[in-house]
Amino acid sequence: MKVFQSVSEAGGQLKGQAVALGNFDGVHVGHQALFAEAVRHAPAAALTFQPHPGKVLQPELAPKLITLLPRKLELLAACGLTGVVVQPFTRDYARTPPSDFESALLDVLGAGHLVVGSDFTYGVARAGTVTTLREAAAKRGAHVHVVQPVHVDGVVASSSRIREYILEGRVGAARRLLGRPFDLDGTVVAGAGRGRTIGFPTANVDTQNELRPAPGVYAIRARLKAEGEGGPWRPGAANIGVKPTFGGTEVTIEAHLLDFSGDLYGQELRVQFLERLRPEQRFGSAAELVGQIKRDVEAARTVVARDGG
Repeated sequence: MKVFQSVSEAGGQLKGQAVALGNFDGVHVGHQALFAEAVRHAPAAALTFQPHPGKVLQPELAPKLITLLPRKLELLAACGLTGVVVQPFTRDYARTPPSDFESALLDVLGAGHLVVGSDFTYGVARAGTVTTLREAAAKRGAHVHVVQPVHVDGVVASSSRIREYILEGRVGAARRLLGRPFDLDGTVVAGAGRGRTIGFPTANVDTQNELRPAPGVYAIRARLKAEGEGGPWRPGAANIGVKPTFGGTEVTIEAHLLDFSGDLYGQELRVQFLERLRPEQRFGSAAELVGQIKRDVEAARTVVARDGG
């Protein structure tokens, strides 16, 4: 998949192609419906923005991103797109008149098909609508395809709803809207080493991901980046929180991989969150904690096995 760093860089290289438009944070099932429509008019590409417009226009209210740009690009490629335009979003760009935005898509990119959601708006003050986009496309012999919201179990798939679920620890609900388990990438760094002393060594995962599940214990799968896309997913359990039994104050992500031995320091991990097993809690002693961890590990083993390994 070819990645262009702006509309001007892409120039006419997407001429005649189908281009899906949106922020696409999370690349959830609703976004995937847009890409499926675009691929019907293959070759297909996407136009997205970096950073998220909310971080520029209302930084104090900006959402925590489900997926950072590198992960988003991976997911877009997996949807069958052959190109992505990552348009820089600035305050100046936010003042783009709708007519200039239309020209960028239809004249500069030369898109033959534009694929949008039913609530798509564009240009300064969001003055551009699906109706005005259709009119601009028709004048140039291009086509606009509108994809309706995708519902899962009666819930509209949206990035905002997925964020809510993850922040609440409802990773199973988030998975249904994402179409895959929520994941984050991180590097294993040195921790306090307490897990090893009580018989459950953990990998302290340092991540740049903005969004993290609520504190608690989760059934997970993890894969080493060094082993590539074909590498095995290893079952495990992860604790997110401050480790109150030991008087911790810093939130960490500690992953215990089942039946695994080896040095993970410095390794990059991708962690998938399958199910929240329990909230974080304080125990009266290390022995009580060990007893609960044993139960957590068995519960995680059951969840992962039920999930397919």
